[in-house]
Amino acid sequence: MKVWIVIPAFNEGKTIEILVRKVKDKSLPVIVIDDGSQDNTYSKALEAGADTVLRNKKNLGKGASLRKVFTYLINNNLDCDAVIIMDADAQHLPEELDLFIEKLKKGSHFIVGNRLSFPLGMPLIRLITNKLMSYIISKKIKQEVPDTQCGFKAIRREVFEKLSLKTSKYEIDSELIIKSAFLGYRIESVPIKSVYREQRSNINPFWDTFRFIRFILTV
Repeated sequence: MKVWIVIPAFNEGKTIEILVRKVKDKSLPVIVIDDGSQDNTYSKALEAGADTVLRNKKNLGKGASLRKVFTYLINNNLDCDAVIIMDADAQHLPEELDLFIEKLKKGSHFIVGNRLSFPLGMPLIRLITNKLMSYIISKKIKQEVPDTQCGFKAIRREVFEKLSLKTSKYEIDSELIIKSAFLGYRIESVPIKSVYREQRSNINPFWDTFRFIRFILTV
């Protein structure tokens, strides 16, 4: 099974190099999508050995970046059975990639990480909003998904090839789950560690939650 690691990154020059190197140490191909960074994210990803580094001329958002990667994989007919998406800010641990790969090899189509079993270190407001969003989305898709807002996820090619994705920002995490479930795919979860460091999150828990709920009501 050929699994590509997809890393959307915006101003992550401090963490992208070590992340890419750790993934490459596991002999996995890596695509980094630099979302209009103003720092050295692009050059650091190249220096670390990423197989492909795509680049947005300006900051378009996580959703737009992932849609660009999916299009790239499909249009270039790359050998790719599945992707695993990771955040570039070191909140996702490369050593946990095997948890996703094992489930993919057993036939899973969509796997999302679950940080909420052991949410040590997660800011309270993030914990509350994540649980709220997970509850709403689980009800909508009639499947239990404990951590719908986790960016660490695996998706088989046959799934993302069928998706008609529209969102450009962080709503993409919700859109991927909802539209995959509506196509009849089971959304599975795997427990992962909750890693929070001192870096500032690009997610606004109030405004982004409002946008998420607005999106969910219209999808």
